[in-house]
Amino acid sequence: MLGALALSGAALVGCTPEAEPTPTPTAAFASEEEAFAAAEEVYRALTAAVNDVDPSKTETFEAVYELSSGTFEEADRENYSTMHAEGHKISGDATVLSFTGTSSTAPFTHVEALVCLDVSDVTVTDASGNSLVNPNRPDIYALTVGFEHDGERLLVDSAERTEDQACVAS
Repeated sequence: MLGALALSGAALVGCTPEAEPTPTPTAAFASEEEAFAAAEEVYRALTAAVNDVDPSKTETFEAVYELSSGTFEEADRENYSTMHAEGHKISGDATVLSFTGTSSTAPFTHVEALVCLDVSDVTVTDASGNSLVNPNRPDIYALTVGFEHDGERLLVDSAERTEDQACVAS
C-alpha cells in the first residue's frame, strides 16, 4: 500500500503543469517620438478642458479628470471641489506656448515633457469678485509634466513648476 501511495505521489509530481511564461510587456507606442506626440496631444486636450471649467457647474470638471491620474487628478478634484463650494469664478484661457518631450524609454508607458504654459489671461475670483491670483504669479510657467499609460492611453499624472528651465513668450 505504501508503495502504491509513493507511486501515486510520484505520478502526481510528474504531472504538475509547467510554469506559464512571463509575458513581455507590449510597447505602448512604436517610438519615443510617437509617445511624445501622444503626450502633447493629451496635454493640449487637458489645457482645453481646464479652460472650459466653470466652477459653478461640476459636470465641466469631468473632462479634466478623464485626462489625468494619480496625485495630479487628486489635487484637481480637491481644488475644483473647493472652488465650487466657495463660489469661485475663472475667466480667461491658459495657452501652451511650447511642448518638448524630454524622456521616455521602451515600452513608453511613462513620458516626461517640459511645457511652457502662459496663464497671463487667467483670473480667479471669489464669490465677492475679489481676485485670488497671487500678485507675484508669473505669466508663464515652465512645467515638468509626467504622463502614465493606463493600458489604453497616456494621462497627465504629475506637473511641477521647474525653476531650472526658462520659457520665452512667443
